Amino acid sequence: MKKAGKLLVLAGLGVLAAGLVLAGCKSGPELTQQQALALIQAKYDAQPATPISINVNDMGMSEGLTAKYWVGLKKYPNGYWGDFKLTPEGQKVLRLAGGGDTIQWRPEQPKDPHYAIAVNTVATNHLKARDIGDIQDQPGGAKLAEFTEDVVLTGVPDALQGIAHNPGNHLSTKRTATFVLVNGAWTVQSIV
Repeated sequence: MKKAGKLLVLAGLGVLAAGLVLAGCKSGPELTQQQALALIQAKYDAQPATPISINVNDMGMSEGLTAKYWVGLKKYPNGYWGDFKLTPEGQKVLRLAGGGDTIQWRPEQPKDPHYAIAVNTVATNHLKARDIGDIQDQPGGAKLAEFTEDVVLTGVPDALQGIAHNPGNHLSTKRTATFVLVNGAWTVQSIV
């Protein structure tokens, strides 16, 4: 009888353990989409504001001339190469990614759709998180959520914003955030 009692106790513990596994143990608080989005934005806001990198294509070069961000210095015999100097107005709103104040425009052909130079805005901003998807449970208790990351153009003049909206610039990107529990509270572990 002692063996039968022990078997009953062990069977009961086995059923209880299986019930806990099937029901799922909540090891932490719930993470809602709004909470996850707020955690991502808080992480972005805690980082230093940064300039925005803008690719300037052929259309952008024309727009920059019209906005008086740069002026032509030299036109080359092939008719589509040129050197352009940043104006004082241009220097107030942008910096060349490679430094200096002269753009060396060297496309492979006239109106080359693949050629661009990079500039950075003087204005700095934080990224903006929006449109978060469903929260997904991961092994080990972590959670994942996809969201859209936007570049913020606050403080950037309209003409430079127009250049930023030209082809070749990515102002929105799909990202995935990983959340983990730290001391009983959800935190952003990583964003990729």
